[in-house]
Amino acid sequence: MDYTNILVEKNKTSAIVTLNRPQALNALNKTMLEELLFCLTKLSRDKTIKVVILTGAGENAFVAGADIAFMQDLTSNEGKLFGRLGQTVTRTIENLPQPVIAAVNGFAMGGGCELALSCDIRLASDNAKFGLPEVKLGVIPGFGGTQRLPRLIGKGLACELLYSGKVIDAAEARRIGLVNRVVPQEKLMEECLALAALIGSRGPAAVQLCKEVVNNGMEMDLTRACSYEADLFGLCFGGDEQKEGMAAFLEKRSPDFQKTRYS
Repeated sequence: MDYTNILVEKNKTSAIVTLNRPQALNALNKTMLEELLFCLTKLSRDKTIKVVILTGAGENAFVAGADIAFMQDLTSNEGKLFGRLGQTVTRTIENLPQPVIAAVNGFAMGGGCELALSCDIRLASDNAKFGLPEVKLGVIPGFGGTQRLPRLIGKGLACELLYSGKVIDAAEARRIGLVNRVVPQEKLMEECLALAALIGSRGPAAVQLCKEVVNNGMEMDLTRACSYEADLFGLCFGGDEQKEGMAAFLEKRSPDFQKTRYS
């Protein structure tokens, strides 16, 4: 597929996916979502990519939301299909084998906030703004925001943001746990790449299993989740990544996970 709305750049073991409609503050339309879905599916199969960074073009917006001009005349059924497409994208991000870091550079409104919520880690520039203002438009979030936001920050805070549609700044987003870290705008990508490099230096299968057990375990009760964790912990001992990591520790050297089997 030839991309018209996104850019993809590989940086060593990381892939940077940039949502690229700066003239529309990177607002999401059907074409952009389809391109993003195709790109993510392709990256999920790329064993050379250990971490994916998702960001927006320009300094003003990560994603300003879904494209209102596109949505204005949708029928009820068309709206449902558009929501399902957005949910397929956010679910794909959530289930990607690789960790996904959102580099939130400016506005993350509506669908943009929902994209960020589906990422594993969120780093925000100091000029970032977050909100799910759909109620101001007579609709609700449709890409998973009503479900992921309460799970991340708690029901009360989530309901306040969802019902009021108010926008919060990066400092408030950090205070309530919506983002991991706030950094100066000019250092945002540098910080994301450094974190991606750190994660990429770890055992890739172990990182992938960490993501799997966190995501799936959160939907279980604690007893089942811990049992599931033990199963995946045991699975680690069936490959040579564990052998290399533990041998390196005992030999007081850095592990070389490049030579281990990764599937």
